Amino acid sequence: MILEKIKIYLHNVHKNNFIINTILETHLFFDIIFIQELSWTVIRSIPSSISCEGEELVGVPNHPNWSTFSSNSSQVGDSPRVITYINIYISSLHFFLWNDILNHRKISCIFFFNCGLIYFLINIYSDSFQMALKYFKDTEVNINNVLIMMGNFNIRDSLWDLNFPYHSSYRDILFDIADSFHLELSKLFPLGTLTTSKTWVQSWTLCLCPNLSKHDNYYIYSDWRLTSNHAPITVNISILKEYIQTKKWSLIKNSEEETHFIDELINSIKGLNTDFI
Repeated sequence: MILEKIKIYLHNVHKNNFIINTILETHLFFDIIFIQELSWTVIRSIPSSISCEGEELVGVPNHPNWSTFSSNSSQVGDSPRVITYINIYISSLHFFLWNDILNHRKISCIFFFNCGLIYFLINIYSDSFQMALKYFKDTEVNINNVLIMMGNFNIRDSLWDLNFPYHSSYRDILFDIADSFHLELSKLFPLGTLTTSKTWVQSWTLCLCPNLSKHDNYYIYSDWRLTSNHAPITVNISILKEYIQTKKWSLIKNSEEETHFIDELINSIKGLNTDFI
């Protein structure tokens, strides 16, 4: 299977699991669903060898048409704040949760394979204390081919909020992280459209994609403009054609390039130190 476009739906559900159930049931035309501020609750009691009353099973909504990705959780109070659902019809691309380095309950980093390359998707929720951004800043991460990093960042800044005249230092941290992944801020909300004193909160939801000025094939739009930072966002991503096309590099037989390559190869072999053999 070759995936040329990805359709992502993001929603901060504000601990409302009914919204998650509704999304999973009705949004099957999306490839990926990013959820933030979900509620981990006790689903039921399961048999236990320790307690005759059983052990509490903590979980979130699931659906047979979606694969669930989140960090491990054993306690309700310390449960993940983000979760990613992958539509099973694209499961052949082999999606995995990358938590050996990015292991944080407010960050979900998913990678998958497409045409021999690895791509990354980052779902992030950074609270008012900006714990997720600080974790990113303190963690050295070297990732290539990040298709998107989006989430609820809780950053009020004059760059995307015309009603707020100040610059936030957290914006600098966010942009430093984005630069390390070769991402830039997308224009989810065109400048000049936020006019009332309450509409600024929806701009907490931000989307960062690879260099939009260089590659004009990332299509981002908001389909629900509410005066809330919990407004959902939908994103259409067209994977760069130069990424998804497999290129075969070869030298023309008996050409000057082939002769030069062979000469360099012979000289390199002659220069090898064989004393340790």
